[in-house]
Amino acid sequence: MSGESVGIQEQTEGQYVDLRRIDLLESIQDEDQTWAKLAPRWCVTNPEPPWKVCLDATCDCLSAGGALDNLERRHAEDELETVYSAIPNPERQLLTLAHIMVSRGLLTEEELARQISAVRARLEAL
Repeated sequence: MSGESVGIQEQTEGQYVDLRRIDLLESIQDEDQTWAKLAPRWCVTNPEPPWKVCLDATCDCLSAGGALDNLERRHAEDELETVYSAIPNPERQLLTLAHIMVSRGLLTEEELARQISAVRARLEAL
């Protein structure tokens, strides 16, 4: 992450997320690999990406476990809308969730990069 993260207890009132840019997520946003562009590659006509269900479930699990309340996450998504405005939903929701998790220390940028590499390797094997 570009700079030190602001801890939850240090955030100012009304701020739900550290708005500093995260280099890894910036590079992903710049790739412009949205579901609308990728689905035709696999001849898929469903407008919802297959990972959307996992994204929703992850958000629900984080809320149920007390790591990230749904209302707080939605407020943070609103704050990050300008950071990831170039990308449509649900990709923007995915990037903002990753941003929130990294900025709060729930996941490191390095762990996220490893997971992204693993997913890309599986996709390229298809």
